[in-house]
Amino acid sequence: MGAWASRGRAARVPAPSQTAAGGAEPRPPRTLLGRCRQVCRGWRALVDGQALWLLILARDHSATGRALLHLARSCQSPARNARPCPLGRFCARRPIGRNLIQGLRKWMVQHGGDGWVVEENRTTVPGAPSQTCFVTSFSWCRKKQVLDLEEEGLWPELLDSGRIEICVSDWWGARHDSGCMYRLLVQLLDANQTVLDKFSAVPDPIPQWNNNACLHVTHVFSNIKMGVRFVSFEHWGQDTQFWAGHYGARVTNSSVIVRVHLS
Repeated sequence: MGAWASRGRAARVPAPSQTAAGGAEPRPPRTLLGRCRQVCRGWRALVDGQALWLLILARDHSATGRALLHLARSCQSPARNARPCPLGRFCARRPIGRNLIQGLRKWMVQHGGDGWVVEENRTTVPGAPSQTCFVTSFSWCRKKQVLDLEEEGLWPELLDSGRIEICVSDWWGARHDSGCMYRLLVQLLDANQTVLDKFSAVPDPIPQWNNNACLHVTHVFSNIKMGVRFVSFEHWGQDTQFWAGHYGARVTNSSVIVRVHLS
């Protein structure tokens, strides 16, 4: 009987606005989008609206958080008033400042020679979440990943605002006893996957007897054109000795990170 209100009075259920984002421990965005949204019409209306997510964004008082809140308020077009509000996915996915490159299963792989393998790094890569790398062979090996920016939580008005930049980075190197070659191609694509901008790197090969050289390639797309919806990240590697096995370029810690202009 303890689950029922005493003396016939109905138990009081807190209003969604009282429990969703207020207090010291707000509900996580994924919980709001999943369980809470299914509770009742009140919860659904709250979660599908914009006000809740602006309140959640306002809790971050850092410079980036303040810039995000300003963008969220200014980058909502009238057409985006239809529900659900895209800020929910944005808060759940947290795409700003996070590496959007996915794990092993997301790569489209082309094996050349004896194909790709995974090995431990021969030189420590600073800041890498793991000290392992993809190793190529005696013919060009290729890996490609296409990132859907809207799926990651970025909505069209934000992407077209001119207030974000896309930072790409890749590490590549060689083993001491074998030279290697490497290429990188990053393309910004529209909704039809037409190329709007690109960056390519074809550095000089690393020679044999190189003391396990490891090099860093970076680029920032700072003046992003209207319509960018996908990022294609593609790199190749092979060795210069043409030895059977895996003596080619070693690639690791690839990243695509979206940042907000703070000025």
